[in-house]
Amino acid sequence: MNFLWFLRMVKWARNPPSMKQVKFFGAVLAIVLVIVGLDMLGLWPDWAHVAGKPKIH
Repeated sequence: MNFLWFLRMVKWARNPPSMKQVKFFGAVLAIVLVIVGLDMLGLWPDWAHVAGKPKIH
C-alpha cells in the first residue's frame, strides 16, 4: 500500500466526513448499484446504452 494512502487514512481518522456527506455518498452508491443491477437483468432501456464497443489500445 502506498504511503500516501496511509496519510489519507490518518486525515480521515482525525477529521471524519459529516453524516450529510456519508448519506450523500450512500445515496449515490445505491443509485449506481440499481442502474448496474437493471442493466445486468436486461431491464435497462436500449436507448440508454452506449453505441459501439470501447476501443482498447
